[in-house]
Amino acid sequence: MAVAGAQRRRLGRLEPAALRGVMVREIVNYSSFWRGSTFSSTVDPTIYLLAFGFGFGSLVSKVAGYDYIDFVGTGIVATTVLFSGAFPAMYSTFVKYEFQHTYDAILAAPVDTEELVTGEALWIAARTGTYGCVPMLVAMVFGLDPSWGMLLVPLIAALAGLGWACFGIFIAASSKAIESFSYWQSGLLTPMFLVAGTFFPLDELPTWAQVLGNINPLFHTVELVRHAVFGFEGWNDIGHLAFLIGFALVSWRLAIRFMERKLVL
Repeated sequence: MAVAGAQRRRLGRLEPAALRGVMVREIVNYSSFWRGSTFSSTVDPTIYLLAFGFGFGSLVSKVAGYDYIDFVGTGIVATTVLFSGAFPAMYSTFVKYEFQHTYDAILAAPVDTEELVTGEALWIAARTGTYGCVPMLVAMVFGLDPSWGMLLVPLIAALAGLGWACFGIFIAASSKAIESFSYWQSGLLTPMFLVAGTFFPLDELPTWAQVLGNINPLFHTVELVRHAVFGFEGWNDIGHLAFLIGFALVSWRLAIRFMERKLVL
C-alpha cells in the first residue's frame, strides 16, 4: 500500500521536491563559477549602455521625450535578459546532456523531463531578474531618477528571462552540434536584439520593421520596463505582459517536448 501511495504521488506533475532538487543542484554548481557568469552577464550590457548612452547621447539629447541616457538605460534591461537568459541556457543545456551526461544522472532520480526543464528555467529566470537591474542602477548613477515602479523591474526581467531560458533550452535540444548555435545567434537573436526599441524607437521605422518589433519579446520587455520606470500605460502594458506570459508558456512547452526527444528513448 505504501508503494502504491508513493507511486500515485509521483504521478503528479511538477513535484515541488523534484523542482527543488534540480534548483538546489544548480545553485550549488553556480557557486563555483558565479563571478565569471555575473561578469559576462552584466558588464557587456553595461558597456552597451555607456557606449550608446554617451556616444549617441552626445549627438541626440532626447528620444521619444526621454533623455537619451534614460531611454537606453531602461531599454538595455532587455539586452541583459537576452545575455543572461537565452545564451547560458543554450550552452549549459547542450554541455550537460551531450558531454557531461548530467541529465542522465538527474533523470535516474525521481525527476522527469518536465521537472528538469522547469527547474533549470526557473533558476536561470531568478538570476536574470537580478542581473536585469544592473544597467538600470548604472543609469541612476548617471542621472536616471528613481521611482517606485523600478521595484517591478526584477519581476519583469525574471518573467522575460523565463521565456528566454526555455527558448535557449529548446535551441539546445533541437541542435545536433554546438556549432549550430551560430545560426540562431546571427540569424535570429541578434536581429531581435537590434529591433527591440532599446537604442532607438520603432515608430519611425518602415511598417514591416514595426510589425517584426511587435512580435519581438525583447520589445515588450523594453516597453514594460520603461513604463514601470516612467509611468504605466494601462491596457498597453497588460498587452505587453500577456505577450511575455504567452512567450514563456510556448517556449516552456517546446523546451520540454524537444528535451524529451533527446533524453527519453
